[in-house]
Amino acid sequence: MREPSAGLPWLTATVTKLRSETDTAKTIVFSVPDWPGHEAGQHIDLRLTAEDGYVAQRSFSLASPAGDSTMIEITVQYVAEGEVSPFLLEELRLGDQLELRGPIGGYFTWSAPGHWPLMLVAGGSGVVPLMSMLRTRRIAQDGVPARLLYSSRSEDLILYRQELETLASGAAGSAVTHTLTRDAPPDWSGERGRIDKGMLDRRGIAASEEPDIFVCGPTPFVEVIADHLLALGHAERKIRTERFGPTGEGK
Repeated sequence: MREPSAGLPWLTATVTKLRSETDTAKTIVFSVPDWPGHEAGQHIDLRLTAEDGYVAQRSFSLASPAGDSTMIEITVQYVAEGEVSPFLLEELRLGDQLELRGPIGGYFTWSAPGHWPLMLVAGGSGVVPLMSMLRTRRIAQDGVPARLLYSSRSEDLILYRQELETLASGAAGSAVTHTLTRDAPPDWSGERGRIDKGMLDRRGIAASEEPDIFVCGPTPFVEVIADHLLALGHAERKIRTERFGPTGEGK
C-alpha cells in the first residue's frame, strides 16, 4: 500500500555517500536540508529528469532510522531492464543532486517505544523499510522482543548482513533468521527454502503474544505470508503489508 504524495514539495537532495551492500545493491545517503523528518517504514518519491526533458519517477523505502536528521538513505537493488536503478547504481556520483519528496506513508510505520513484540518478515529488498524499524529500535534502546525472518535467493544477495548479525548479537530480545531459496552453500547454518507456515511458527512470535507484524516483499510473497500468518491465528488488524511489483525497482 502506498499513500498519495500529492501536495508534498520536491526537495533538493545531495549525494553524500555511496555504500555497496552486495554486488547488485547499493545504499545511497542524501543530505536534504529541508527534510522534515520521518517515521520508520515511510518512503520517498525520487524524480530523475533527462536532458531531453524525459522524467522517470520511482518510490523507494527509507532505510535510515526515524528522526529529524536531514541525512537520509535508501538502498537500491539493480534491475536489468529498469529505467532508474541502473542510473543510480552505475552513474550516480558523490555531490550529484536529485529531486525527491517525502516522507510518504502512515500505514506501514512503527515507532518506539513499542507496546507489543515486533515481528518482521522480508523477501529480498523488502528488508529495507524493516531495517529502518530495527535501526530505530536500536537507537531508542527499545526492549520489546523483535524477530526478523528474511528470505533471500542466495547468500551473496543478503542485504545488511553484517549489521543484522551485530543487531542480533547486541540488541536485547532480538533475533534474525535467514533463509535461502535457491543457492545455499554446504556450510549454511540458516534455514533453507521459502518461508512457509512451519517456518513462521518455529521462527516467529506466537499469536498469543499479539505481535505487531510487518511484511514486505514482492506481491506473491506478501500474499502467501499473510495467509500463513492468519492460519497461525494472528489477527488481521495486527498484520501490515507493503509490496512491490515484478521489477522490484522502487518499492
